[in-house]
Amino acid sequence: MLVLALSASVAFAVITTNINPANAPNGTHYKSGTASCSVTGTTVNCTGYTLAGVGHINATEELDATYTATVVCRNSGGNLSDSQHQGTFPKSTGPIPVTSDKNGNMTVTQTTVSAPSTADFLAQQTCPNSGWTPEVSGSITLQSFTYTLTFAGFSGGAYITITGP
Repeated sequence: MLVLALSASVAFAVITTNINPANAPNGTHYKSGTASCSVTGTTVNCTGYTLAGVGHINATEELDATYTATVVCRNSGGNLSDSQHQGTFPKSTGPIPVTSDKNGNMTVTQTTVSAPSTADFLAQQTCPNSGWTPEVSGSITLQSFTYTLTFAGFSGGAYITITGP
């Protein structure tokens, strides 16, 4: 009897959330919702939520993503050169100021970042020869992202940090 075994490996995106109470006013806690981010294709979406116990301390919210693609170079004769490299494109929302209200609550709005257009991505790419033109081979993919909420006056870093994938 002949048994064939097939195996498939699936890479699962890992999104990690870290909350550091030392980087927030004493007593800060979720009032509604929770900070979380999800990835759909090349779009990162971080949910909105409300914190309580922040007093009159303001914060900043930021979502930074890095996109990559393989870039090949075409010479003036129309031929692809042997030159190719992994190009990157950083994209960011923020810093977005978030203010506390008179009751010590803070509403943090949803924030989203999406992949750059191919034209925007290529505008940041170069080839080894100025007569060559960069082209994307394949597709633009999300390499990584970092979401942070940082309170003013706390020098230890962010209160909420979410990283992925």
